[in-house]
Amino acid sequence: MRIKSPRNFWAGLMFLGFGLFFAVWAVANYQMGTAVRMGPAYFPTLLGGLLALLGAIVFASSFGIEGPPVPRFAFRPLILISLACVAYGYLMKPLGLVGATAALVFISAFGGHEFNWKEVTILYVTLILFSVLVFVKGLTLPFPLWPEFLGY
Repeated sequence: MRIKSPRNFWAGLMFLGFGLFFAVWAVANYQMGTAVRMGPAYFPTLLGGLLALLGAIVFASSFGIEGPPVPRFAFRPLILISLACVAYGYLMKPLGLVGATAALVFISAFGGHEFNWKEVTILYVTLILFSVLVFVKGLTLPFPLWPEFLGY
């Protein structure tokens, strides 16, 4: 049996693995319950089973349908976006929402194929305005807006 679509093969295998893992983990650690009185394992088991079923379908299709090869894995975006998320978490308290969001947006943008200062700055300003309006003003979450050393 020959794999005709490597992308579907690996995607199906990944879906199947994740689905089975979460379904088995939920059943092993939580009570299932019934359809009328659902326990904490019911929903994760159902979603894990559906993901495994989807994975099996995609996996089986990799043997019958021609598809493109798997492209090279790009490490740069993975590393920079992960670094941006960690930096956001660490910088939120000392730099506030404005500074931490700047770090998040600009570090993440370096992970893309093309970087344009103007576009990234417009994205940053839009995101900070939205965040302040929704989270600080609308939901009244106690986020510090500015760095501590500015005294705000």
